[in-house]
Amino acid sequence: MKTPPKNLSHFTLRLKELLNTSFPEHSGDKAFIDYRSRLAANAYEGAFMAGNTLPQCDEIANYILFEGLHFSKFDTVFKVVCNEFDTTMADEALRPFALKMLPVCEPVFVSYELTDDFTDTAAFDLCYTELTGTIALWIEENGLQ
Repeated sequence: MKTPPKNLSHFTLRLKELLNTSFPEHSGDKAFIDYRSRLAANAYEGAFMAGNTLPQCDEIANYILFEGLHFSKFDTVFKVVCNEFDTTMADEALRPFALKMLPVCEPVFVSYELTDDFTDTAAFDLCYTELTGTIALWIEENGLQ
């Protein structure tokens, strides 16, 4: 039996990419990244040794690697900033501004049960509206700094 083609660094890179893009608040959590990557690599190898197909091994490893990382607070705040405030700032300022707004918007998220499929719920629309108001109020009080 040949060895599985994926190693720990493969999973580490994939997780880091997701965290840097959608979960910047966790992108520097080395312990989390190492732990989750190791679990995914072990699951992949175990699934491979158990005779699963490579796509099945990928599916098993990805489930572990990305568990709980399907709904992104940052992606949601970024979406609000891009959709509602894009005319008030340059395109290159949108992501940095969304990063600045993430902690400002944290109290809004506390009011909701943030499941992996939260964006498909009616509560998401209300959350989106609250985030828009929170950001608008912050801009009114602080300006676009």
